[in-house]
Amino acid sequence: MFSPSSIARDLVAGLVVFLVALPLCLGIALASGADLFSGLLSGIVGGLVVAVFSGSHTSVSGPAAGLTAIVAAQIAILGSFEAFLLAVAIAGIIQIGFGLAKGGALSAFFPSSVIKGLLVAIGVILILKQIPHVVGHDADPEGDMSFQQPDNENTFTELLITLAGDVHLGALVIGLLSVALLMGWDRVPKLKKSLIPAPLLVVLLGTGLSIWFSGWGKPWSIGPTHLVQIPMAASASEFIGFLRMPDFDQIGNPAIYIAAITIAVVASLETLLNLEAVDKLDPRKRNSPSSRELVAQGCGNLVCGMIGGLPVTSVIVRGSVNVGSGAKSKLSAIFHGVLLLVSVAVLPKYMNMIPLSALAAILLVTGFKLASPSTFKQMWKEGRYQFIPFIVTVVAIVMTDLLVGILVGLGIAVLFILNSNLRRPIRRVVEHHTDGDITHVELANQVSFLNRASIERLLNQAKPGSRFIIDAQGSDYIDPDVLSLIRDFKDNVAPTRKVLVNLVGFKSKYQFNDVIQFADYTTRELQEAITPDQVINILREGNERFVDGTRLNRDLGRQVMATASGQNPLAAILSCIDSRVPTELVFDLGVGDIFSVRVAGNIVGTKSLGSIEYAVGVANVKLVMVLGHTRCGAVTSSANLIDVGQGAQAATGCEHLQSIVDEIAPSVTSRLQDFEMGSRGLADLSDAEAEGVIDDIASMNVARTVNEILARSTVIREAVDRGQAKVVGAMYDVRSGIVQILDANGMPLFQETENSA
Repeated sequence: MFSPSSIARDLVAGLVVFLVALPLCLGIALASGADLFSGLLSGIVGGLVVAVFSGSHTSVSGPAAGLTAIVAAQIAILGSFEAFLLAVAIAGIIQIGFGLAKGGALSAFFPSSVIKGLLVAIGVILILKQIPHVVGHDADPEGDMSFQQPDNENTFTELLITLAGDVHLGALVIGLLSVALLMGWDRVPKLKKSLIPAPLLVVLLGTGLSIWFSGWGKPWSIGPTHLVQIPMAASASEFIGFLRMPDFDQIGNPAIYIAAITIAVVASLETLLNLEAVDKLDPRKRNSPSSRELVAQGCGNLVCGMIGGLPVTSVIVRGSVNVGSGAKSKLSAIFHGVLLLVSVAVLPKYMNMIPLSALAAILLVTGFKLASPSTFKQMWKEGRYQFIPFIVTVVAIVMTDLLVGILVGLGIAVLFILNSNLRRPIRRVVEHHTDGDITHVELANQVSFLNRASIERLLNQAKPGSRFIIDAQGSDYIDPDVLSLIRDFKDNVAPTRKVLVNLVGFKSKYQFNDVIQFADYTTRELQEAITPDQVINILREGNERFVDGTRLNRDLGRQVMATASGQNPLAAILSCIDSRVPTELVFDLGVGDIFSVRVAGNIVGTKSLGSIEYAVGVANVKLVMVLGHTRCGAVTSSANLIDVGQGAQAATGCEHLQSIVDEIAPSVTSRLQDFEMGSRGLADLSDAEAEGVIDDIASMNVARTVNEILARSTVIREAVDRGQAKVVGAMYDVRSGIVQILDANGMPLFQETENSA
């Protein structure tokens, strides 16, 4: 907090926040129907008490605009301000207890759309509310944020009255010059980074012009109603007399405790929301400890109740000004409290010379920064599930008040969250097999009773003879109603419809044991019944899931145990050793589904061909696939060596690498002699041209390997002639993850673009 590198910036920020807080404290007190001094006391406590105990670096506390209606109503209900102070002190104790119980964790559940809506709404309100003050129309007290005003006007009618000509010429000039200075200051980088705060210059300029205008006559002279009005004490004893004590005789009045609970709950909610909002503005993106903040606010309200102040909360307007002024630590908040105390106790005469239009200009420019059009564009791009709660929050806060608007925004956000959960409580993936489809039903992390209808709808769609895997491995909570539904489906509905059900991953506390009624891996029966074309379709669909990010959540541990006694793979895949081509993942396969043969350049030699022959002739796989890939390192190295006429051992020192180069060489030679190469070598091509040539060679090499397998292996060739197996090629795109399946001539077997993705 007292770092030499930040202390100057913190003091400057504290000064700017003080200038903004001064009229707000007075205006909120006036709007609440309380003494003006009570608002100033709250601002002082927010700086000297709350900031000291708070863990936030940027939040600034003071009297809350969102509590004005509650404060006014409770003072009227309790009958005296002193009784109200007792309720404030008890509310502080409640907040301390709430904070010690880690109640600040509730802030994690506030949707970001509502937080951003709060920030923008405050910006819009500042713009709408400060325009009248900037031009000298000060009928509504500064700091009132509600739509309905104490003077029976509202935000928009106040603007209409202002536009109709109710302006003060001197205040208008000061306000417009102040706005121009603030806007221009931010556009000059050197001025913006300087330690001289533009708001201080605005206040000095406004005060100087106000004094100058005082000799110009009525149209220009700025009277007390357009200036800051701090209560002035003639002596120290009179100043102390401004303090008020709570009425402890009301300790047994039930209405006191109702008021205390109301204040504690509303103040805590407003604090947590404002704290989240200010943290989003912090350029360092620091997270404030929310439970500690509640304890700090409780201490502040306890002190306010004991000395005559209004309830305090974290205040977004002050916090945003604090961040915008470059505050680095909470020293700025503490310093603003010190300045408030000094201004009230020592300098009220000079503070009362500041015109409200100059201070309103600071808030107006702050409003423009908060309600930036870029925020609206960003929220629009994020889709209706973010934009609608955001815009509803903005409109609700502007058209009602801070508290009501936030509650409306939270309500709308909750409805959208519930709607999202109702629509997507599960992930459903259908896996096609020759002996029937398998429907994988993966339950969400939290499955509540609200999800029962959609799950029931899905289960009711089960066709006779189908197979379901209900997977709860990712679920932390499943509502008892949903468990009862699943249990009834397994025990009663599924047997009647001849539907087989596997239950996987249900925790023991649900009293569900894993139930396996069918095998979800390759069995002997499946291997015997399936055709080569069906195996190709299984691989294609698996690759589509891989590309789309919807891979099946397989119980690999159970598959390991199930396949321990034997294997019945569907295909043998000869792929490259490249680490970017994990075959089982690329095709979204389970344990035991394929033989995987890997060799650099996916070439076929004696040993690899023997392995593939075993797969077809002994293990009865129905498909042999040669899987090449783009940007292949083995093909690239071989092509470069052949292009310059150099041997592999001479170039790399590897004794056995030449045999791989020799297998790839025919494809390299054919491509280098092909069209558009002419006398140029690989080194003469651009990077894009060379990459295209290498990919062509890799594809040609795949086709050549397919033909070599058929030509050199009698057992594989005969199986293909009998229709028991197929040999195909494929190319894997390392950029997109898409596999394109090729025939023996290297041509695509399927014409759909991007593998139907």
